[in-house]
Parts: sequence; structure tokens; C-alpha cells
Amino acid sequence: MRRLRNVKIVATLGPASETYDMIRSLHEAGADVFRLNMSHGSHDEIREKHRIIRQVEKDLQSPIAILADLQGPKLRVGVFANGEEELVDGATFRLDLDPAEGDVNRVCLPHPEIFAALKDGANLLVNDGKIRLKVESCGDDFANCVVTTGGTISNRKGVNVPDVVLPLAALSEKDRDDLEFVCGLGVDWLALSFVQRAEDVQEARELSQGRAAILSKIEKPAAVEAFDEILAASDGIMVARGDLGVELPVSAVPPIQKRLVRKCRNVAKPVIVATQMLESMIESPMPTRAEVSDVATAIYEGSDAIMLSAESAAGSFPIEAVTTMNNVAMEVENDPTYREIIEASRSAPRSGVADAIVVAAREIAETTEVAAICCFSQSGTTALLIARERPRVPIIAMTSLRGTARRLALSWGTNCVITSNVSRFKMAVVASARAARDLGYAEEQDQIVVTAGLPFNVPGTTNILRVSPCDERLIFNLESE
Repeated sequence: MRRLRNVKIVATLGPASETYDMIRSLHEAGADVFRLNMSHGSHDEIREKHRIIRQVEKDLQSPIAILADLQGPKLRVGVFANGEEELVDGATFRLDLDPAEGDVNRVCLPHPEIFAALKDGANLLVNDGKIRLKVESCGDDFANCVVTTGGTISNRKGVNVPDVVLPLAALSEKDRDDLEFVCGLGVDWLALSFVQRAEDVQEARELSQGRAAILSKIEKPAAVEAFDEILAASDGIMVARGDLGVELPVSAVPPIQKRLVRKCRNVAKPVIVATQMLESMIESPMPTRAEVSDVATAIYEGSDAIMLSAESAAGSFPIEAVTTMNNVAMEVENDPTYREIIEASRSAPRSGVADAIVVAAREIAETTEVAAICCFSQSGTTALLIARERPRVPIIAMTSLRGTARRLALSWGTNCVITSNVSRFKMAVVASARAARDLGYAEEQDQIVVTAGLPFNVPGTTNILRVSPCDERLIFNLESE
């Protein structure tokens, strides 16, 4: 399905978007990737959503990526005898391992790993940071705190520990079960929550065994500190601004977002900007001006994808939310300033053959009348390298692997075509010309750039580039000369 913009849209599925008609409408409105939130829904419900997405993909002949978002470990306080208590600024409050019901003076925090990592002076955030506690003294089974920001604390509210790296794996037992389940279904991307270090990503990679690409969610200060190592270990990144804004000052989030997006683009790995992008559209058919500016900023920065969460999963206007994102993206990408920003932020030239090929393809497209860049890519690496260049013309990724086409649905500007295996470069050129014409990106009188690797069907061998006519008669005439 041809898009009139390059940034991709991720839509989370939920109670508001679980039928065939709704999922198809969301894809037609602009959703390129569907997110399955493993925090909600049984395996049977997830399986049914997966089945419907694949049916929509088949009916529309349009590769769709499915992203399974693993829940990660959940840190929560215990329960209170009265259900809730009011904590006031300056009061003392104790967290411990005693399972007895809590009161205004203490409550159970059933996570010994937190106490093992805590230090005097550390901050604890409860209920998305609405309540803030500062540790005055701590041991293996307790933390005596002073309330620095008071409020109502109630049963099983979440706890964030921003100041320390917790000795917790990113994958809980539930996550391991969910990972095996969704990999068996055939999802394309796995999103990892609670990532703190590169080792968390390696564990997921070992368990997935190549069945899905690994996308790390950056939502903790420790992940920001170790970002370069996490990025190297990951196939993609999600800037999860909600939790980042809880554990860090909200003023720190925008510059972090910009840095992470730039680093992902430099190494040709997809990056999603997520959380509260069109939050008001959960209940309103129209977004706020600030939300539109937020979405536009992520696009100007060069993000591969922008994401809807509750807006499409549980909101009253899921199609309107996707349509809004689509319209904002088209408006931004048609702005001359967008091109100036994108081209000014390109990374330095690389030294490999594949890097040289994709840079040359982009430069040819910018200096001649070329309608599209077509690349044959089995693993998807060449398509990602071309996307890193952010060319002015469409990118058509040609692959015989359906899984590669689906994963590339998350990557900036890639239009994926599933083609049969080719053994000769001439047939690759012919297939590219047909795809460019069929998708409406070129006419017979136009020219395209074709990149491929010889020998064919071997990942990592991109070593050839040709400027070719789209008229097949001319292609065969050139080959016979």
C-alpha cells in the first residue's frame, strides 16, 4: 500500500481496535505497524489479533509489521489495611518485606532486589512519580524514607527507582513465556521493557533465536547512560518517554530524545518515538496544538516511526488518531525546512562498500531525474542503509523473504515488495522497474537506481549499482549491446 510520507506509524491494538474491520481501517488510514501490548490480554486474545492482522495483510497485499511489547518486571508496593493512605510532606515512611497490610507509617515492598541495591539518599517514586520518597537509611529488608512529595498511596501502586541499576533481569517469567508464545506466532519485532544494560538485550536474543528482531525500550536513566552499548546489541530502539519522564526531570526528556534519534540514524537502526503523542485523542476527535507540534518534532528529528498507545488501543477515536498522524507527517515532509534539517543531520561518510553504494545511490537521485531507489535486500541491511541516507525519492525494498519485508515496515521510507528469487542482475533490474511502475512511483519514461549484491541471495554483499530505464524494452536492449 503506497504511503505519501516516509515516517512510519505504529498503532497499539486493544479493546477499541480488535475487529477485522477496525484493524483494516487503521492500516488503510496509515498504520504500518501494529503493537500487541503483552501487559494486557490473554494468549488467546493475542493470537486472534495476530490472525486478523495477517488476514488484513493478505487481503490488501501489503506487508505489515507486528510488534509484541513485553511487559517487563513490575515493581509494586503491597496492600493497605484501609486500601489507601495519605502521605504528607516531611513525614517518615518505611518500606519493608513484612507482608502485613500497610498503614500511614509503612507498607510492604515485596522486592528484595530493590533493598539490595538501595543506598542512602536514593529516591523512590510511587504511582508514576506522584509520590516521592528519599531514603534516609536502608538494609537488606527495609528502607526508612522521608516523604518529599506527598499524596495518596494505595494498593499495588508502581514503584520506580531512578538512581540505581537494579539487579533485575529485563525478562520476568511471564515475559519468557510471552516471548516464546509470540515468537511461535511469528511476530516481527520484540520490544523489551526495563532494559538497563546490553546484557538484557542479549538474553532476549538468545531466547528468540532469530525469530524476531529485538527493539529495546529506553525508559530508565541507566539505559540512557548505557545507550551506546544497548544500541549496538539491539536491532531497533523505542524512546519510551512516559517512564523516562517519571524517572528523570521532564525537561531532560526532549534533548535525550534528540540524541537517541540521531544515534540510531547514524547506525541505520530504526527508532520509534512513543508515549502520549496524541493523548487528548483518547477522548477527543481533535488533538491539541501542542500534541501536533510534538508529533511534528519527532518527524523533523528524523525518527523512523511515531507511536500511538491508548489513543488507538482504548480511545474513542482510533481511526482519527491515525489519520491525524498521517496528515501531520505529510505536511511536515512537504515543508522545505524538513529537507534542510534532514540533510544537515546526515552522518559522516562510511568506509564500507555497501555504505559507498547507498551514498552514491542517494547522490545520483539528488542530482539526476531518478524516480526511485530500488534495492534487493535479503536481510534488510541494505534497505536500512539507504533509509539512513533519507533520500528525496522513494525507497523500494525488493526481497524474497516475507519476514524481511515485514520488519522493514518499521523503517523510514521503505516500501516493501515481495519478489521471487533472482539469479541474474538483469532480472533484478526488470523486477525493480515493474515494482516502481506498479506502485505508481515511476512511468515507463522514467529512470530508477537499482542496487544489489552479487552473488544474489547472500546477505551483506551489496556491491553493484545501476541507473536503469523503467521501459523493459530498453533494459533488454542495453543488456544485448
